[in-house]
Amino acid sequence: MVNEFKTFVMRGNVIDMAVGIIIGGAFTKIVNSMVADIMMPPLGLLLGKVDFSNWFIVLKQGSQEGPYASLSAAQAAGATTLNVGTFLNAVISFIIVAFCIFLLIKVINKVNAPKKEAAPATPTTKKCPFCCSEIALEATRCPHCTSEIK
Repeated sequence: MVNEFKTFVMRGNVIDMAVGIIIGGAFTKIVNSMVADIMMPPLGLLLGKVDFSNWFIVLKQGSQEGPYASLSAAQAAGATTLNVGTFLNAVISFIIVAFCIFLLIKVINKVNAPKKEAAPATPTTKKCPFCCSEIALEATRCPHCTSEIK
């Protein structure tokens, strides 16, 4: 059983999948940082100085009554919150990751696509049914055997 497991793990597909998962995790961290730290602050400024990470709805007050200045303050007070901004950041991150994967798959498909062969040229000659010589398509008589072609 141990040898079978070694054989399974050392297959190229399993190793490729492991590398893909590790790179995907690192890529996701980069995208999450790009969304939270680079994209959302300017978007928040355009929408009136809104900090999306602090968009939340208090479902139940905590030990200290609100309003809470930030999501971390609400969570520290023990309030039950609906974290709309965090979810919005996650949705935007997902869309960016999905778009990048779409572009990657599109490039891979383009590289792996079979080469289209040029369409064969339209024939300009035909065979004489009597002597099997090549003659022009428009010919009504074979120049080799003088047979009449219909």
